[in-house]
Amino acid sequence: MDEETPLLNRRRTSSNAEIKNSKLFLAVFSAVLGNFSFGYSLVYSSPVLPRFTGPDAEPRLRMDSAQAALFGSLYSLGAAAGGLGAMLLNDCTGRKMSVMISAVPSSVGYMLMGGAVDLWMLHVGRFLTGVAGGMTAASIPVYIAEISHAGVRGALGSCPQITAVVGSLALYALALVVPWRWLAVAGGIIPLLMVVLLLFMPCSPRRLLSLGQQKQAEQALRWLRGSSFDIHSELNAIQYSIDTQTRITWSQLRTPKYYKPILISVGMRFLQQMTGITPILSFLESIFDESNGPLPASANAAIVGGVRLLSVTLAACLMDKAGRKVLLYISSMLMFLSTLTMTLVFHNPACPPGPAPPNATTLDSGLQSDIGNTLVGSHQAAAGLIPLISTMVFIFGYAMGWGPITWLLMSEVLPLAARGVASGLCVTVSWLTAFTITYFFNHFMHGYLYVFYLCFTVVCVVCLLFNALCVPETRGRSLEEIEDFFRTGQFTINQDEPRAEST
Repeated sequence: MDEETPLLNRRRTSSNAEIKNSKLFLAVFSAVLGNFSFGYSLVYSSPVLPRFTGPDAEPRLRMDSAQAALFGSLYSLGAAAGGLGAMLLNDCTGRKMSVMISAVPSSVGYMLMGGAVDLWMLHVGRFLTGVAGGMTAASIPVYIAEISHAGVRGALGSCPQITAVVGSLALYALALVVPWRWLAVAGGIIPLLMVVLLLFMPCSPRRLLSLGQQKQAEQALRWLRGSSFDIHSELNAIQYSIDTQTRITWSQLRTPKYYKPILISVGMRFLQQMTGITPILSFLESIFDESNGPLPASANAAIVGGVRLLSVTLAACLMDKAGRKVLLYISSMLMFLSTLTMTLVFHNPACPPGPAPPNATTLDSGLQSDIGNTLVGSHQAAAGLIPLISTMVFIFGYAMGWGPITWLLMSEVLPLAARGVASGLCVTVSWLTAFTITYFFNHFMHGYLYVFYLCFTVVCVVCLLFNALCVPETRGRSLEEIEDFFRTGQFTINQDEPRAEST
């Protein structure tokens, strides 16, 4: 048996009540405002594209199908570029500063879209908000993971997804009453508020220790944990992990300690996008228009946004109780059932009623026609709700598992020595995948939706298998314990959990 390190022998002496410091939650809230802006900008194309492609669009801003596809997918391309930028900024300037810098492309992008007089301004603005989204997606989860205690890291780690959902819901609600230009103006306010609040928040203690700033790291951790918390054991554990880690070389990437967590994170981000979440959210109203449901497409989108918020909030409550893997199983199954239903719906569209039967009297024919039209109308109305219900189930399943947990696990399992660069790589792969799917989704949406949903169904099955075979359960584990798992192949017994009785 390997000799246990002081890190693995350390005992957690604090209770949950001690670690629930309001200042920690304030720091998390300040950071996740960037995710609010991320969620808002991600679905911005859903309500505004119909206004650019419709007959009432401004002549210089009118889009054809190719331009609409580009506008919808440019966000993902910008997010990929933002992920690349975060690879450098996370380690050069720190996680908090990376989040603050993201406010620059976000604000400029919203200004361009709000004041657009030509198509290039809309496209450049959409791309810049995507850059900001990619930067926040790579930086905020890591920042939250590094300032949070293991006892609440699951709940706090789901906050980025919750606030992203709130941002999307806010956009859907505002789009019902606010012109598209003012939607852009409103979107530019949140990044500025985020920067103001983050100015008063501490840097990650891990970042400060890695720079040799022991005193500042102690002050930051004291501020985050509260005066009643014994921070020395946690500081020693962080310092130990920093002292024992070395700069990763290409040869070291061949060892399981490094390549396994990186492949798991990249694989999860890839599969997350392959489920179709980005094109579905980006073209949600267009999908509902294709389904010819009884409710307006904008109302359907707002309903879906509310369901998404409910499910991600539920996931936050269950994250540290049910565990990550259980929620991922439930999420995959719900998405599988909903995408399979949508495949059947769009592959077998409702047929119009046939002609009235011959040889009927005029009175009987009129009565039968009235009854038939009533029955057909009620049947079509009920059938028209199936896409809405299926989409609600899909969003519910995604937001319970593969939405928030993918972000959380990325920040948990990536090697400490390469977390900044690796998180940027994950985000880049994720959004390049999203750009490709979103671009082709809009091009072939009319008449071929069932093909896309069939592919999404197959991906959901792959998600089930990937979770079963590759994803470790990280509930209640410190970041140092998780990294040691990939080194040794097993978790050490958590002293906070009851040991199994021997038989």
